[in-house]
Amino acid sequence: MAARAARSLLLVAAVLPAGCARAVNYLEPAAPMHAWRAPAGPASAAADPPPGRPWRVVTFNVAYAIEIERAIGVLRQAAELQSADVVALQEMDAPGTERIARALGLNAVYFPSGVHPKHRRDFGCALLSPWPLAAASKLLLPHGARVSGLRRAAVSATVVRGGERVRVYSLHLPSPLGVSGSARRQQLRTIAADAASRDLPVIVAGDFNSHGQCQELVRAGFDWVTRDVGDSVRLRLLGIGIAGMSYDHVLVKGLRRAAGPRSAGVVADNRGASDHRPVWALVEVLEAAH
Repeated sequence: MAARAARSLLLVAAVLPAGCARAVNYLEPAAPMHAWRAPAGPASAAADPPPGRPWRVVTFNVAYAIEIERAIGVLRQAAELQSADVVALQEMDAPGTERIARALGLNAVYFPSGVHPKHRRDFGCALLSPWPLAAASKLLLPHGARVSGLRRAAVSATVVRGGERVRVYSLHLPSPLGVSGSARRQQLRTIAADAASRDLPVIVAGDFNSHGQCQELVRAGFDWVTRDVGDSVRLRLLGIGIAGMSYDHVLVKGLRRAAGPRSAGVVADNRGASDHRPVWALVEVLEAAH
């Protein structure tokens, strides 16, 4: 009970600084869109990955895109994050996304959800990959946050890796105080319905602001490949760590977690880049989904 009460106090404290400020939402279905192309290299539409190589998926909430250089250092130097096929980022703005994409030599697409009232900057999700990103789109999620009114949007694209095509989503659900649990489940059902319309294997990666809410995608037929990887967020109150939370996850459909004990995990040292730690997973496309 004490830990639960402490978590509630921390969540309230996180909401209060925004006061009565309201977000500016970008409700256009396809805008604003920002995209960057990597320099010409081996990862092209005609290139094939080594036979049997699994997809390496990384998700990382970079905390208002403030510590971009530190985030680049983590993505460059952590062994588990190197040679990623998919990097899903959250709490990003366009300049931060571009800096990471150019530093890592990746293609990128970014759709902000809106202007967040805390820092008065664009706020949203991004997708990065060394492979071509086709048919990029913004998926507006239902329900604005109670205090700020911010409407979240997931970012989606088809990653073309040689002969494999996988639809990938980067998402960031609101906090439990932002919208109700039933509203967050409806947001996940919106993503599941969009994924079902694509007729492709699917990867959903991001910050769920919850562990249990992932069950909504499991009910829609997804495999929760990072269910047991451990805490990705360390909640703090008055500078003291009070609880660890497993908020950042990867779920797949038409794919499976690669075999072996080291096929998913959390990077312990995020180099002070965020209050979140990067989560990664190795997944394989099912034969029937090719």
